Amino acid sequence: MTASHPETPSTKPDASTFISDHQQVDRSKLSQMYLHYVETKDKYPHAVLLYRVGDFFECYFQDAVKLAQELELVLTSKQAGEQGRVAMSGVPHHAWERYATMLVEKGYAVVICDQVEDAAEATGRLVRREVTRILTPGTLLEEGMLKSSRNNYLAAVVIAANHWGLAYADISTGEFLTTQGSDLEHLTQELMRLQPSEVLVPTNAPDLGSLLRPGETSPHLPECLPPSFCYSLRSQVPFSQGEARPRLLQKFKLRSLEGLGCDHLPLAVRAAGGLLEYLEDTQKEHPIFLQRLRTYTVTDYLIVDNQTRRNLEITQTVRDGTFHGSLLWALDRTNTAMGGRALRRWLLQPLIDIKGIRARQDTIEELMENTPLRQDLRQLLRQIYDLERLTGRAGSGSANARDLAALADSLSRLPELSHLVTDARSPFLKALQKVPSILSELAEKLHTHLVESPPIHIKEGGLIRPGVNSLLDDRKATVKADEQWIANLEVDERAKTGIPTLKVGFNKTFGYYISISRAKADQVPANYIRKQTLTNEERYITPDLKEREARILTARDDLNQLEYEIFTALREEVAEQAEVIRNLSRAVAAADVLCALAELAVQQGYCRPEMLSGREINIVDGRHPVVEQSLPAGFSVLDSTQLCNMELGIGSR
Repeated sequence: MTASHPETPSTKPDASTFISDHQQVDRSKLSQMYLHYVETKDKYPHAVLLYRVGDFFECYFQDAVKLAQELELVLTSKQAGEQGRVAMSGVPHHAWERYATMLVEKGYAVVICDQVEDAAEATGRLVRREVTRILTPGTLLEEGMLKSSRNNYLAAVVIAANHWGLAYADISTGEFLTTQGSDLEHLTQELMRLQPSEVLVPTNAPDLGSLLRPGETSPHLPECLPPSFCYSLRSQVPFSQGEARPRLLQKFKLRSLEGLGCDHLPLAVRAAGGLLEYLEDTQKEHPIFLQRLRTYTVTDYLIVDNQTRRNLEITQTVRDGTFHGSLLWALDRTNTAMGGRALRRWLLQPLIDIKGIRARQDTIEELMENTPLRQDLRQLLRQIYDLERLTGRAGSGSANARDLAALADSLSRLPELSHLVTDARSPFLKALQKVPSILSELAEKLHTHLVESPPIHIKEGGLIRPGVNSLLDDRKATVKADEQWIANLEVDERAKTGIPTLKVGFNKTFGYYISISRAKADQVPANYIRKQTLTNEERYITPDLKEREARILTARDDLNQLEYEIFTALREEVAEQAEVIRNLSRAVAAADVLCALAELAVQQGYCRPEMLSGREINIVDGRHPVVEQSLPAGFSVLDSTQLCNMELGIGSR
């Protein structure tokens, strides 16, 4: 894989000819831009710094070597002032997400230092750059960086003797939970269940801020923590009771944590507060949209140890670790990304409350008996996008116009969904009956403001429909008239000069120009001003063309800026309704799971098991869903089992 770059040579440079460690440079001899780079790198010594330079994000010194090695890019060098040449590697700015994703998947943190002003505005000085994003395995929002079928959890642990606090959040969906326990084995099992992408650990280690990749060890890492995760070593200060509690109170605008259920759980509070501080530190100017913190107790659910979970092949097979052949593979008939994630959570965290189990069974039975309702629901659910993550991106300010269009399409389906379940008995379905009118109004506004198929880039225009804003319409008309003048210019100049091959063109570097082949150069009018000489053509401008170009480019910039402002206002309106949308999205996810299980039960001929309060299990002609679906059609395996008052070995209360 090679990212093209203007300074990329065809052969690998000799590493001895350039500097590859930013700590070894004489900073007084660096150019202004490179000095800013190393000063920024000093603040993030454990991350890969991607630094925007024109159309590329570049890395220098040791980060350039790391980028080239990990992503198989060409390592080159670049002049950095009197200091000489330094190691350099880069990726195109329009593809930075793809390369950053690859780095994060390898366990690296990535810092994005972007240009925050137009280079044209910085004439005679350094273009202003700022850190706009810090990407770590547990803080991803971008669609291309996430798997739709599973949560991307960031976890934080606080351990004191044999007691522990655990908090975890998925900033892409807004989930935020915390718990506390006194059995370190339970902490290990919770982490193995959650499979967090990153775990925060408060420590006094000298290398604070470093990210330990899976398998890497540190003497400052508690021995009870599984080695299979990424661990971020953090200062103990934000995890202290004195900082964590006020941070949570401020975040949720509360006077007491009693309403969150964790007031009496100091380690849970410390873990949640430390996690929140980390999000504030990494998200920079992006607001953090999290649901109200929920406190849970591990023993409220069936605790399935990791070995049992592995043997049961709940999410992947023992043989080769694949999804195909797992229990989730056999059961998943969900139609939404939200439903798929919810089913995964339900399987990994089984209920032990019989009332809760029966409520789910009642819903499945109701949907099995009402075939038209089940089929209509499933058909409608297929048309609903990932409301949780679309809302998350809108709230963080990273959603594009296509995200808002998808959100509008999904929100517009909710009233129909509500109508379908008007007569439903199940509380899970009744939760869909009341759709706030504000969401229908929001969907309508998004539909009437955004063009039908908006572009992916939000600063290049083409987002907003005509009739939305009169000033915008006037500017569009001005640009269109000037562009028509340009289009007519080619015809007019051909007639005036008698040169039939004359063309009017445009590029970003030179702007508009009149192109004439060098063979016709003797026919060029006196008012033409040569702008560029190429092998087979000469390029010219005229005073009128230059004046019109300035008008067009200025008007187009103003037009694009106004469209961007209208778009960001729409995005902020979505963010204001984030909590309402996410509450409904949870109801949609639950309905999707139960509807999918009802469909599966009908397809496979499953019956409803009777749940008892005792420990006995009586299975008559039982069928294994995975084995059965893996066998050729017509084959079946039946089993009858009776277990009474036995330790089943699959977990504990």
